[in-house]
Amino acid sequence: MSGDRHVRRHGLRGSSVGQGENPLEKRTAGWRSYALYGCAIALCQPLAACGSAETPAASTNDKVAAKAAPAVPADAPLVIAFGDSLYAGYQLGPKEGLSPQLQAALAADGVVARVQNAGVSGDTTAAGRQRLTYVLDNAKVKPALVLLGLGGNDMLRGIGPDQTRANLDGMLAELKKREIPVLLTGMMAAPNMGSDYAKKFNPIYSELAAKYDVSFYPFILKNVVTDKALMLGDNMHPNAKGVTMVAEALAPLVEEALPNAD
Repeated sequence: MSGDRHVRRHGLRGSSVGQGENPLEKRTAGWRSYALYGCAIALCQPLAACGSAETPAASTNDKVAAKAAPAVPADAPLVIAFGDSLYAGYQLGPKEGLSPQLQAALAADGVVARVQNAGVSGDTTAAGRQRLTYVLDNAKVKPALVLLGLGGNDMLRGIGPDQTRANLDGMLAELKKREIPVLLTGMMAAPNMGSDYAKKFNPIYSELAAKYDVSFYPFILKNVVTDKALMLGDNMHPNAKGVTMVAEALAPLVEEALPNAD
């Protein structure tokens, strides 16, 4: 992306605008279109499961190599990317996932940080809540920032939005207790879940971002899910190019949220 990244604002701290959800497992299909920050207009087709707890093999279909994250000093600020398959780098090579590409995007802007991949494909908010304290307790240093992106698998399994909200709330409360800044990436309910479900699910992210006064990116696949050239064949996960778009969109928010980032 061009050098105007610092000027663009894709998310706001504690914003109340709507947020998005992305299909990650069974029961839904590829997004075709959506309205900015809220009203999704998508066509879904049933697809096979694409997000599991197992680590998938690196994709051999994507010929474009992602930018390699440069080496960072041992004392660089730690950013933990804590989420599901969208964070884990589903079907991508070791240098193509969100963590290495975000680290590279930050470095391109002169911001030195170590971005640690703590994404687990197939994770629900309940699973994430169970492992969050373990990840934080076992980090070599206190994270300077945590990116939090979970909830898609809850939606696809039909888990009640109240449970999703409670789990995300619990994780945000834990991070607040530890005085760790957060960038929350939002999701959106698939249209085939119905309007009643969407009305309960979609506001979760913006409302929690406002409650905890955290940085917020409403839809992690904004400008990516609508472009087949940026998606894997399952139409649900971004390819290496798509992840580059996501990383470059998140980079300004990460830079803003990092303490002492220049």
